[in-house]
Amino acid sequence: MKPYVYIAHPIPSKVEAYIAEHCEYKIWNEANEKIPKGQLKEELKSADGAILTGYDVDEALLADTEKLKVVSTVSVGYNRYDTAALKKHNVYGTHTPHVLDETVADLIFGLVLSGGRRIAELHEYVKGGHWGEEPDSAFYGYDIHQRTLGIIGMGRIGEKIAKRARFGFDMAIRYYNRSRKPEMEEKYDAVRLELDELLKQADFVVLIVPLTDDTYQLIGQRELELMKSSAVLINGARGPVVDEDAVVQALKNETIFSAALDVFEKEPLPSDHPLLSLRNVTLTPHIGSATRNTDESMMMRAAENMVQGAYGKTPKDVVKELR
Repeated sequence: MKPYVYIAHPIPSKVEAYIAEHCEYKIWNEANEKIPKGQLKEELKSADGAILTGYDVDEALLADTEKLKVVSTVSVGYNRYDTAALKKHNVYGTHTPHVLDETVADLIFGLVLSGGRRIAELHEYVKGGHWGEEPDSAFYGYDIHQRTLGIIGMGRIGEKIAKRARFGFDMAIRYYNRSRKPEMEEKYDAVRLELDELLKQADFVVLIVPLTDDTYQLIGQRELELMKSSAVLINGARGPVVDEDAVVQALKNETIFSAALDVFEKEPLPSDHPLLSLRNVTLTPHIGSATRNTDESMMMRAAENMVQGAYGKTPKDVVKELR
């Protein structure tokens, strides 16, 4: 008898076909509306597994889910998992690492280019019909090549960013990480620095760390004031890794040159958020992995993890706290 699983958002037909081959299933197919939490709790009472991207998986949700063996998220980050509650209920929590590394690194480098060369800002300038109103010097940004890139979080994605910077743009690589990465240092001439020193040296500061108690608001007013006035801050990690209010003030006061942000404390970004009124910022809607190929690959990986767990096997990508 096939296990029964629940998928809390639409999935590609290829992924659905894979799930159908292995499981009985039900899907919430409303792309623009999340299933109410009470309804989701009812659905999970009879489920052996579930894909729950974008939902808080906590004690309240897991109570009365006696059959549930595994929950899966289509993301690398899993900060919405209450791992203690998952452990208490003997439920595997899985994520989708590795699949999106190259794709996120592409987006991060797009943000580096936009932040340094003011691409998003000048795009709006041209669209607004202002070209010709000011001298060319009004459009000046900063070179990307042969400058210093500071990477905070030298994990898999950090390495991909370092590779693009070193070999594509001849940049000097500095990084801050809990542990040294000798292989990265050899490959990319990277130098490990303490955080304050990295902030002082880097022309571009890239955040690509997980959200934890240690990284919450890792970059605040003090850290921003350590950066060069010509520096660009790029956040491809999670919104709360930076103090958004401090970033807004740094941009207004030109403490730093610009910021390029793909993630925010509250998503979607509220329509009255002060970031939206600033000139010197590039904003994208949390699209680090959002390409058609990568999205489908991540969803298939999440489905594979869910199916493995629903059959009582240990899924490939169990989060580290539950291994």
